[in-house]
Amino acid sequence: MFERPNEGKSACVISINFGGTDFEESVEEIKELVLSADMKIVSTVNIKRSAPDPKYFLGSGKVDEIKFIIQESKADTVIFNHNLSPSQERNLEKYLSTRILDRTALILFIFSKRAKSNEGKLQVELAQLDHLSTRLIKGWSHLERQKGGIGVRGGPGEKQLELDRRMLRLRIKQLKEKLDKLKQQRTMQRKKRSRSSVLNISIVGYTNAGKSTLFNQLTRANALAMNQLFATLDTTSRKLFIEEGVECVISDTVGFIKALPTALIEAFKSTLEESREADLLLHVVNMANPNHSEQSVAVNKILEEIKAASIPQILVLNQIDRLDIKANHEKDEYGRISTIQLSAKTGEGIELLKEAILQLYVAKQSTETEIFEENPLNY
Repeated sequence: MFERPNEGKSACVISINFGGTDFEESVEEIKELVLSADMKIVSTVNIKRSAPDPKYFLGSGKVDEIKFIIQESKADTVIFNHNLSPSQERNLEKYLSTRILDRTALILFIFSKRAKSNEGKLQVELAQLDHLSTRLIKGWSHLERQKGGIGVRGGPGEKQLELDRRMLRLRIKQLKEKLDKLKQQRTMQRKKRSRSSVLNISIVGYTNAGKSTLFNQLTRANALAMNQLFATLDTTSRKLFIEEGVECVISDTVGFIKALPTALIEAFKSTLEESREADLLLHVVNMANPNHSEQSVAVNKILEEIKAASIPQILVLNQIDRLDIKANHEKDEYGRISTIQLSAKTGEGIELLKEAILQLYVAKQSTETEIFEENPLNY
């Protein structure tokens, strides 16, 4: 039911500067997203405006200019580096006679390509249908025709649009029920782990910061690690060996991004709860990215949204191999390692990270021993 962009086709990318300080960064990011969707960028348009136009998001004169650019570049799809309202999307698609994708739709499409597990596919479908529910009328002229008949077609006189909406609501309800069952299973598994002496670690960070590379370096696993936005979506967990007698489980989670669509945050809540229920977060930051500070802020904002901001966090400043920096670390007021500069690619600084994890493991065991001694029957 969700309309898919033309894979491998050409795209015209439009970014509008409303006066923000991170405009250049957002332009580069949308280009990376388009390439991650396996689409070719044939033209880019950067526009400056004080505010969005209610009808077309950009002025009517610019719409005519873009129409000419589309014809010249032979672009199959126009991608906006912004979120459009359903009416703006409809108006643009009708005027330009070209497929229109806003930022949310593009990210949803990338997620649909990358989800591999059953749960991941269910989560993406739910997010897609939530997004589609406000856009059902778009591009569907046949939906306005009256349909007769009984059963699947609906009652006599029921419009196809109304039927589609009813079927959409039913599918969304089914998906939520399936995800709720999976969530209950996850909750049971987490309860079992929380009653054990295992330290549960989640790797979080901006997409393409090197999370999967760090995961592979720590666990000797073979998780997909690519220089691509949202290369992996499904949570992968492995045992992590620190030293004899120390039990740790580490999970590689979905990457974050600025203005992550609300529908995705909602749909991926059960997966993101892996981070919320962790004993320790490894917040991976790509030091080689000039905008790493802003990306770190964006990650912490999402952690607040999923109520994971209070979990102990080690800041992992990754990719020092690209900056000619030596591995180093900083300690907090309790004398524990809180920040580490390392290279997940070369392994330099990994031992410092293991030392920091061991400190948290020892602290967790001490705390649980105190709780057990105070109230052994309820532990």
